[in-house]
Amino acid sequence: MQGQGLCLRVATLLTGLLECLGFAGVLFGWASLVYVFKAEHYFDELCEPDAGAMGNFTAQPDCKAQDERFSLIFTLGSFMNNFMTFPAGYIFDRFKTTVARLIAISLYTSATLTIAFISADSAFLLFLAMPMLTVGGILFLITNLQVGNLFGKHRSTIITLYNGAFDSSSAVFLIIKLLYEQGISLKASFIFLSVFSAWHVGRTFLLMPRGHIPYPVPSNYSYGLCSGNDAREEEKKTAESEKLELQSKESLPAKEDPSSPSEALGPGKQQEPRSFWSYVLSQRFAWHLVWLSVIQLWHYLFIGTLNSLLTSLAKGDRALVSAYTNAFAITQFFGVLCAPWNGLLMDRLKQKYQKEAKSTGSSAMTVALRSAVPSLALTSLLCLGFALCASVPILPLQYVTFILQVISRSFLYGGNAAFLTLAFPAEHFGKLFGLVMALSAIVSLLQFPIFTFIKGPLQNDPLYVNVMLVLATVLTFVHPFMVYWECRRERKSPATA
Repeated sequence: MQGQGLCLRVATLLTGLLECLGFAGVLFGWASLVYVFKAEHYFDELCEPDAGAMGNFTAQPDCKAQDERFSLIFTLGSFMNNFMTFPAGYIFDRFKTTVARLIAISLYTSATLTIAFISADSAFLLFLAMPMLTVGGILFLITNLQVGNLFGKHRSTIITLYNGAFDSSSAVFLIIKLLYEQGISLKASFIFLSVFSAWHVGRTFLLMPRGHIPYPVPSNYSYGLCSGNDAREEEKKTAESEKLELQSKESLPAKEDPSSPSEALGPGKQQEPRSFWSYVLSQRFAWHLVWLSVIQLWHYLFIGTLNSLLTSLAKGDRALVSAYTNAFAITQFFGVLCAPWNGLLMDRLKQKYQKEAKSTGSSAMTVALRSAVPSLALTSLLCLGFALCASVPILPLQYVTFILQVISRSFLYGGNAAFLTLAFPAEHFGKLFGLVMALSAIVSLLQFPIFTFIKGPLQNDPLYVNVMLVLATVLTFVHPFMVYWECRRERKSPATA
């Protein structure tokens, strides 16, 4: 039975990885898809002849309005990717895994079929299809993140691995672009993606729980193929595990949560359970939101405007634009290889600090937060390097930009999910993960007015915008510093008590 359970868990892990890799975050391969849409003459009516070269019949038309339309679609899709994470997290917490995944499959299949059957005349339907595609994808990711609970001490590594797979799935649109160049139509590619809904359904009922995967996992826990048709038994075991986890947390002294307003309640007294909103209004959550929002805005602005940027730097050379678009998409695929290093770093540091805590008396929460500090700082540093390279208008330098961008982005989302699991109670993870993504989505809406501002008043010169965004990136270093200071203060408190 133990061997059978292990095989099921490994099958769940690997198929979840394939699901995230092939479907969850395809929107972020937008630059490759825009290239195909332009070849199919989507929104071509928005292009105008270059007024400064009326006598030159070979001059490139002015397609600023077309680029803005594509940027608006990406802005809407990326906004929904984040904003809808909060209601998606609520659906997952409230209605459990099966319901959340069936909603995801419905949205995803509807989106791929819509894209398959639209044409240049009905291109406006992309405003409907891309948000559905992203919401379906984020639900796939949320329901798969719990798989990390099955593997105990490797939990952070698996969470970051799945987030890396989410990033790498943007390479799917590169494959569609390459197939298109070989004569495979856009319609055929998206119908092929639609057919995979049958695989998603099969995995939902055979390899995923009906409820939630608890943490820690009980020794007799079973799900999917091993649980048969007894859904009530699975829910009962999950509820028992959650009850034990809550009891263990409530039995810890107040110092166990350094963000608590009362750090010493005295002997014999238990810390009162904190509400969800007390965590939302904490300084720790606020700085994490700033950290995520600024770095994410850089990535969204870069991805959403990449086709326009490359067209400008390559002076309209379609062959060069295609080559650099392919290079960007290929680097995105390696996100799945970059992300686990962030999780491994956090897991190794956590194990190291746990050994130190036995002699220093530090709380489990302090140990978890200390392990996250290097990850947060490294992510900010990578984003700063990416931002500086992206700000230099030299075409060959963009290869370096692509590499730093994919490493930074894979560290960002994996680190975000892992930090939330370490810094806040597990029973609030779905809601906190959804809320931080939703609030950061509001900030990400700035990408469209920024793009319009660059194309209009700044006359396609992003220098001043880039300088402001680089300064904002420097601000993200405050978050790891604040977490480090919080841990340092907490480590001193046992000695002074």
